[in-house]
Amino acid sequence: MGKNYHLSCEKLKEECGIFGIYNNEEKYKAANIVYLGLHALQHRGQESAGICVNNNKKFKTHKGMGLVTNIFNTKILNSLEGNIAIGHVRYSTTGESALSNAQPLLTHSIKGDLALAHNGNLVNSVALRAKIESLGSIFHSTLDTEIIAHLVARSLEDDIIDALIQTLYQIKGAYSLIAMTKDSLIAARDPYGFRPLSLGKLDKTYVISSETCAFDTIGATFIRDIEPGEIVIINKNGIK
Repeated sequence: MGKNYHLSCEKLKEECGIFGIYNNEEKYKAANIVYLGLHALQHRGQESAGICVNNNKKFKTHKGMGLVTNIFNTKILNSLEGNIAIGHVRYSTTGESALSNAQPLLTHSIKGDLALAHNGNLVNSVALRAKIESLGSIFHSTLDTEIIAHLVARSLEDDIIDALIQTLYQIKGAYSLIAMTKDSLIAARDPYGFRPLSLGKLDKTYVISSETCAFDTIGATFIRDIEPGEIVIINKNGIK
């Protein structure tokens, strides 16, 4: 691959947008920051949008069809309490246009709660879905994202982040991914860097976005692009 440039709003259009925040400062309400980030990424998808927040290890999601401004209002955002949050705007590339395919996708397993926001396509999705279904799993959407969730749940790794990392070795395609566990925000990019993903900072708060224009909207500083094949984990201990 050639040089890896951080991307502004003009570079890519309608390929889904993802945004996440790990909030260390109470003066920033995570859901409000994600809302503004998704509004800046609206050009990447107008089909559906959603936000999932983590409030003291309890997850809450609100999703809907249409534009960000039509799905969220002050009352809804006020109900989304939490210091970690992820969001998604969808442009249908895989899966039908339906609320069941709106993201973030929230799943529950013995490993814990996991919320996923995914931008991209998996070239081995048909084979993976068939294999997982043959083992007895039931799918509730046509999303590639749900394949990732099932693979995490079925992983032999006990730790949910280790299970996610193991899963990323099994999927193939062009993607960027933001995940949220009970105590961490995770960002990952495919080995070829086909889908954009950037890291920024708002005071002491870390943010992840498909495009840097969202950082401009919330007043965050661009730090760098997530490198192709890189996984970034953000929690109370910082970044690794």
